[in-house]
Amino acid sequence: MLKILKPGFFTTVQDVGRLHYRDKGVPVSGVMDSFSLSMLNMLLENDVQAAALEITMTGPKLQFESDSYIAMGGANFSLTLNERPLQNFKVYKVAAGDILSYGKLEKGFRGYLAIKGGFRTPLILGSHSYFIPLTASDSIKEKACIPYNEVKNFAPKIQELKANSLLKETVLEVYQGPEYDLLTKTRLTTLFFNEFTIAKEYNRMAYQLSETIEPHEVSILTSATLPGTVQLTPSGKLIILMKDGQTTGGYPRILQLSDRAISILSQKRFGDSISFKLIG
Repeated sequence: MLKILKPGFFTTVQDVGRLHYRDKGVPVSGVMDSFSLSMLNMLLENDVQAAALEITMTGPKLQFESDSYIAMGGANFSLTLNERPLQNFKVYKVAAGDILSYGKLEKGFRGYLAIKGGFRTPLILGSHSYFIPLTASDSIKEKACIPYNEVKNFAPKIQELKANSLLKETVLEVYQGPEYDLLTKTRLTTLFFNEFTIAKEYNRMAYQLSETIEPHEVSILTSATLPGTVQLTPSGKLIILMKDGQTTGGYPRILQLSDRAISILSQKRFGDSISFKLIG
């Protein structure tokens, strides 16, 4: 078991998400920065669907109750194990009684803690991912215990990775959305030759941008959306749906973020700048 001594601001269990229930109105959910989780699970030689902790903005204090191996990644936090400094994207052995502490957030927004074999919370619709309408709680509370399998011996093929960090990247690669043709020359120029900043309204459901583009009066039938869909409101506001975003929407879907771009955006916070680059 992993005992939560301090939960941090918003700590949840996430895996790759619920991939086959969007027709029932269930969002994908799952990890926001899939790039980081995939690297950590590769280091630990886990299944690609193994669940990890997603740690947002302020990190927790955790105590391990049995032996295992861990790796951290995503945002850069000041990390210590029994007050010994740790680094991201490196495998560490933990023993019963060890305490992992998250300190100052130095860069990014969401960190990840993966453990050998993954965390063993209940499967709901094929996923361990927390999503408040389906799961018992929207975040992990103090004194909670999260199960994992004890691992005494593990010799990782790769001890650490010099992962290409997404934290410094600001360019979001996008594809044309279904309503891309709505974009006039003026809108295209604004979209692709300017920077945008993250507004105060951003979370696992969606990121809003502070700047607007040319308004419009086009209405569409409520249609399917995906994580990474960029919606354009009548006032010209841009809303980028994320992993807990709704499965349908009535605003024009002008762009679609790549998976890599979703990971980059998930590490941004209020006031950070991004720009769009059309691919494909």
